[in-house]
Amino acid sequence: MILHKGKYLDLIREDNWEYVQRTNCNGIVVIVPMTADEKVIFVEQFRRPVKAQVIEWPAGLVNDKTPHDAETMEAAARRELMEETGYKADHLSLLTEGPVSSGLSSEIITFYQALDVVKSGPGGGDETEAIKVHAVPLKEADLWLYEMEKKGLMVDPKVYVGLYFLKS
Repeated sequence: MILHKGKYLDLIREDNWEYVQRTNCNGIVVIVPMTADEKVIFVEQFRRPVKAQVIEWPAGLVNDKTPHDAETMEAAARRELMEETGYKADHLSLLTEGPVSSGLSSEIITFYQALDVVKSGPGGGDETEAIKVHAVPLKEADLWLYEMEKKGLMVDPKVYVGLYFLKS
């Protein structure tokens, strides 16, 4: 049963569970990009629900812009990487997929690794976003993230999942 229908989210009750479900896409992609000289590409943006600047991997919704066209997960990953960071990748590798918050949301995220990415555009997101791009040497990423937290930024825990894959 739908308890509340929003523009982008529905609040659902099913048996004794209440959870949210997106209405404006059919998947979420997270991209773990690294340049040939081993700089990882993070994004930073303000996230209203936590009222903070958050360090994240580039990510986005699948089929949110053109719901009538069938956008593949990989095509969405390429689009979001370019849109948010200005980097492009010749090859993407599927890493893993799983729930974002299995007690709150029906969302499943799909992680792609993008190695040897090349800067070829401005990045920064679309007209509704104000994304800052950070290129950080992989060897310094843990310390850099710690320093960002000390400055008051939040780090999305998915960042550490991506770093695990890059380091292994």
